This record gives sequence, C-alpha cells and structure tokens, in this order.
Amino acid sequence: MRSRTSHSISSGEVHQWALSWLSSGMQLKDHGWLCTATVVWSIVLRAAARTSSLCAACRDLSNGPSDQAVLNALDDGLPKTLRVLEDRLDATLTAQLPRRLQRKNWPVAIDWHLVPYYGEPQESRNELYFGKPRQGTKKFHAYATACIVSHGVRYTLAATWVRRHETTVVALRRLLARIREKGLKIKRMLLDRAFFNVPVTQFLQEEQIPFLMPVMFRGRPPKKKKPTGLHWIKRQKAGWYPHTLKNRKQTVTLSVCVSYRTHKNRKDGKRKQQKLLFAAWRVNGTPTEIREKYRKRFGIETSYRQWRQARIYTCTRDPHLRFLFFVIGLMLRNVWVWIHETRFAEGYGDHATLHLEKLRFRRMLDWIAFQVVVELHDQSSPYVELNT
Repeated sequence: MRSRTSHSISSGEVHQWALSWLSSGMQLKDHGWLCTATVVWSIVLRAAARTSSLCAACRDLSNGPSDQAVLNALDDGLPKTLRVLEDRLDATLTAQLPRRLQRKNWPVAIDWHLVPYYGEPQESRNELYFGKPRQGTKKFHAYATACIVSHGVRYTLAATWVRRHETTVVALRRLLARIREKGLKIKRMLLDRAFFNVPVTQFLQEEQIPFLMPVMFRGRPPKKKKPTGLHWIKRQKAGWYPHTLKNRKQTVTLSVCVSYRTHKNRKDGKRKQQKLLFAAWRVNGTPTEIREKYRKRFGIETSYRQWRQARIYTCTRDPHLRFLFFVIGLMLRNVWVWIHETRFAEGYGDHATLHLEKLRFRRMLDWIAFQVVVELHDQSSPYVELNT
C-alpha cells in the first residue's frame, strides 16, 4: 500500500484542481484578450471563496476585467437550454470522481434546498417555488440534490433546478437518471419526510430502489374514535408494522418501523425519550439499526452548511446563472472531499483514516482566493477615490 504521510500540496495546486473541475464540465469560450475563460472562472472561484458577489471580486483585482465583462462572458457562454446546462453542471460535479465508486452500492440521500428570493421572476412565475413563509418571503429558488452519505466519500452526485409546476416525482426521476448515467449503484435511498406520499413511494418501488424516510402525519388524530393507520402504529411498541398508504386514486404497501431515541432536554437538563416512525421498503434491521441507518442522511445537511461557506451572492434574475452559482459551491466541496480521499487519507475504502485537520474547507477556500489575487492583482494596496 502506498504511503501518503509525506505528501504535500500547495495553494497553486488546489486552485488548478478547482479550475480543472470547473472547466471540464463548463465549456466557456474566451470573451476577449483580457476576459479569457480561465480568468472568468478564477474570478468566479474568488467570489465563492470569499462568499461575495462578482462585483466585489472584480474590484479587488487590479489586473482583471470588470464585473460587467465577466457577466457578459457568462451570459454568452452558458447554455440557453436548461437540460444542457444541468448536464454540464452535473459533469462538473463529478469530473474527477474515483472510478472505484462504480464498483460498490452506496447509500444516497435526496434533499430539497430552498434559497429565499425577494425579487420578480425573469420571465415566468414557474421559475420560482412558492412555499411557507420563511425569512420574510414565500418565494424561493428550489433545488434538489443527491449525495453519497458514506464515510469519506460524501460527494454530491447531481443537482437539479425544481420549477413551480414540477412534483417531487419529476425531480426525483431526473436525479435518478443522472446517477445511473454515471454508472453508480444505489444501495438504499434516504429521503426527507417531504417525500412521504403515494407517488414517490410507488415510483421507488417500480424502480426497485430500497428506501427509508420518516413518516409524516397529515390531518388531526381522531378524538372519539379508536385510532387507525399511522396513529395506531404510533401507539405501539418498538418493532415493524405493515401499512397501506392511500390517496384518492392509488394505494401502496410499505413497512413502518417504530424506534426510539433519547436526548437531553435543553431547559431542565433531563433525559427524555422520543418515538420515531420510519417508512421503509426492502430495508431490514432492528429499530435501533434503522434509526442509525437514517442518521447518515444528515450528511447531506453538512454539505449545505459547507455550501454556505462558498456561496456566491447575486441579485440577478437569471435562474440559469443562479443555478450555476449554487452548483459551484457544491463543486468546491466535492474538490475538498476528493483532496482528502486521494491525497491525505491513509488506507482505502471503508477502512480509510481521514485527516480533516490538515486542510479544513475554509482554509482551502482561503488558498483559492489567495492564488487568484497572486495571478490577477498587482500587489498594490486597495484604495477608494474620493470626489472633492
């Protein structure tokens, strides 16, 4: 086995790796002698690394183009068709993934992410997703992502933009097709409680994909009558119970696992017990094992927390450009996972030992921002001209 203990990397290498991931999927042409594709992507990477806008990134670089020139280059180079754009962005996410991922079945988590939006749509209201009020708005740009939730290989595999008229099944079908195009196999799918409905359950069973997700209760429990269905299962002991999920037109059969977890109350500091219900199909185990299997799904929440550290802020109405900025943050996190798996890890596969302390995600972003300044700045001190 090859030893990696003496391996070292530099900020220039990290910057070049991020550029290669981004350039391999997004085929952007040069937009003039100053606004080349490499320069444009470097400025975009600096904006992501500093969680700022393109305008702020351009003003910090004396030898770079203006923010309007960068926006024009992106507008001219991005595909106008959403399907082509998503294909290229998915290629960007998985540009350098290890081939060994195709040899094994992986648990994959699916989640929705709503980005609050306070403006008007560019062309149609279908560009936006309307939901419950949050952060002062009911309008969002909705994205669905698929992520491997195994130790050391938490790569984001695919992302799709969800419009207003699209259902959860439509978005799930797109993600599943893109995962299969990459030759990856799904061991089980871990979903959020928002996917607990008849169409999603029926679709996953038709595709022969084992799944696990929390049960969502809809409607009020009966007061006088005896509880039935899920309300009856909720009163039972830990174990497995069959259940038939119904809507107006269809029915589907699945299994419900009743489990428990204990947690410490923040107010009084006492230990309390909470009952958990999981809907499952072709997933076996004791209630404790089922609870621990589903806990791995929260790895996708970690990807969103790290995405916020590499988020590009913008006020543009263009949904394609917003989707590009969203995926770039996830791509940078994939680069970080790839560096640790291929450069710093000791061992291979499930027995690999990670050393995240050698290069934290925030530090990697600082390296990228520093390298862009080295290449596109004249080392002069920043200043602002005052009109007198």
